[in-house]
Amino acid sequence: MTASIAIFGSAFNPPSLGHKSVIERLTHFDKVILLPSYSHAWGKQMLDYDARCNLVEAFIEDLAQDNLELSTLERDMAIGDEAITTFAVLEAFEGIYPGVNLTFVVGPDNFLNFGKFYKADEITQRWQVLACPETVKVRSTQIREHIVNSREVSHLTTRKVAKMIGDNEWYAK
Repeated sequence: MTASIAIFGSAFNPPSLGHKSVIERLTHFDKVILLPSYSHAWGKQMLDYDARCNLVEAFIEDLAQDNLELSTLERDMAIGDEAITTFAVLEAFEGIYPGVNLTFVVGPDNFLNFGKFYKADEITQRWQVLACPETVKVRSTQIREHIVNSREVSHLTTRKVAKMIGDNEWYAK
């Protein structure tokens, strides 16, 4: 049987319970790769990449789902601050994992805008794309807004992520 890998790309700015609700429905994959965006394709401002990777590592620890791993492939592929296309990422993963079934997982916001993705038609021809909406309606934006307004975030993300954000005072400015 051919191995299956889900690639869940997101800003993870920061990881939220919405992300968690998507990931929990990916347990049937042999591996689920969480891929933080190195540079946002549409110019969204994000917390430093390494800090977001640390948040994703804490998130993975909190989830305790044994098929999860962090990938920093986008940083490895980056040239300056240029955005990395999903197409280029999937081609790179195909080279790393030849013969494996790759599925790109998108949330509802990206699914609705999927036609704007570079080579969207070719992506859907070469790889599987799984639209997987959150079952828990918590977005990273809510977490950032709560922090700016000095409100508690522990009910919006996992324990270690909330602690790390608070200890480092990320998003407070």
